[in-house]
Amino acid sequence: LRQPIPVPQTLTSLLPSSHSYRGLTLVLTFLSYTSYHLSRKPISIVKSQLHPNCSALGPNPHNDSNSTTWCSWAPFDGDNYKELFGALDNAFLVAYAIGMFISGIFGERLPLRYYLSGGMVLSGLFTALFGLGYFWDIHVLWYFIVVQVCNGLVQTTGWPAVVACVGNWFGKGKRGLIMGIWNSHTSVGNILGSLIAGAWVSSAWGLSFVVPGIIITTVGIICFFFLVEYPEDVDCSPPLHHVMTTSEKDPEAVTSNEGPHSLSGQGSVDHSNSPKEPAEEPEAISFLGALRIPGVVEFSLCLLFAKLVSYTFLYWLPLYIVNVAHFGAKEAGDLSTLFDVGGILGGIFAGLISDYTGGRATTCCVMLVLAAPMLFLYNHVGQNGIGTSIAMLIICGALVNGPYALITTAVSADLGTHESLKGNAKALSTVTAIIDGTGSVGAALGPLLAGLISPTGWNNVFYMLIAADVLACLLLARVVIKEARGWCGPMARQRGYVVT
Repeated sequence: LRQPIPVPQTLTSLLPSSHSYRGLTLVLTFLSYTSYHLSRKPISIVKSQLHPNCSALGPNPHNDSNSTTWCSWAPFDGDNYKELFGALDNAFLVAYAIGMFISGIFGERLPLRYYLSGGMVLSGLFTALFGLGYFWDIHVLWYFIVVQVCNGLVQTTGWPAVVACVGNWFGKGKRGLIMGIWNSHTSVGNILGSLIAGAWVSSAWGLSFVVPGIIITTVGIICFFFLVEYPEDVDCSPPLHHVMTTSEKDPEAVTSNEGPHSLSGQGSVDHSNSPKEPAEEPEAISFLGALRIPGVVEFSLCLLFAKLVSYTFLYWLPLYIVNVAHFGAKEAGDLSTLFDVGGILGGIFAGLISDYTGGRATTCCVMLVLAAPMLFLYNHVGQNGIGTSIAMLIICGALVNGPYALITTAVSADLGTHESLKGNAKALSTVTAIIDGTGSVGAALGPLLAGLISPTGWNNVFYMLIAADVLACLLLARVVIKEARGWCGPMARQRGYVVT
């Protein structure tokens, strides 16, 4: 039996219908994951300040030293600074990847509101601790590594929780478009994180972490008081994928007109003070049970390579712009936000097309195929002028982040409420964690490989990214063929052919 989580009475009086609760859920989960990404972005902006070009700043004010790295922040002042930056990235990303597989299991068994809020407060703490290293004058690598590991672990509370909350409130319908728009929180967070970090990167880079830490903590506290996990907790009718379980017990309990293509539903809210019977919930799915859901393995492996490309850009694009285009740290950070602007457009476009065609895998494959040559062109002609750079960054951002956004949102929600589960929606958080956890392995590998390969030249980094895009596309081949057969079947029957 699942005990409903208490909801503040002031909230139930202000929100009289399920439409209002759905809107509130979208806004709060959007702000939550915006703040998660906002707190991850500063490290990519600050890198160029931890090891800047000291000769461009004038003569060395320390007369007792002729070092060309007098302005760098130890321990990142050596020739191996790129490898150390890669170690910082991987301290976070490897911990995130490992923790994600565990996080989904906890997310199915703990109250999502408490789980999400606690994770955000702890994320704010560890993000701020990284920045406090500046004010405390810490120059020990292991301090920054440990903080990154702890931050990576606690940030795994975010994605399974927010996707599960949205999945609990929204049926299948136009899920791709809704979640494509909603998933822009990733890019919005990256943009805001870049702008906030850029404001202090040249003066006091510690504030580039402390301020995002305060923001994510504040949003976590707001979610603790106002987020509603399940429609049933406020007497709203559940969406379509919950109906089977509920109607089997009480056919009169389902009053919603929501169907497969409805987004809003017509659930009512009862504000009576009568005690509510605990809802009987099916058992949470096991890890192996989630892997048996058709499509989970293919999309998970595809996301591994798609996220490898996306996170390499997330962590290394500003430094690439500084090295290749010779911009300052703030200008490079501002320019890198255009990649995330493209990501917003790509996520919405991918969701819209996949809803219209019904082909999630095909949409991903087409965008991945187009991304490979665009990455090649950006590396070779993207720095020829500011106009060319802007256009190429937006296009690359759309094609790289579009499939990533679609898989982590609409595809995860579809698979987490797959028909093979027979109405059991308790798989949503676990499936989301498996898919995003596998993708996070790629997110850890990308920046690591970039750190190891970049000393040999940026061309080789881009060849690695192009190869990852191609592999991501190939891993979805079986699902794409299945979708194509699904389209050809009705067409063949209309023409009088027999489909076997």
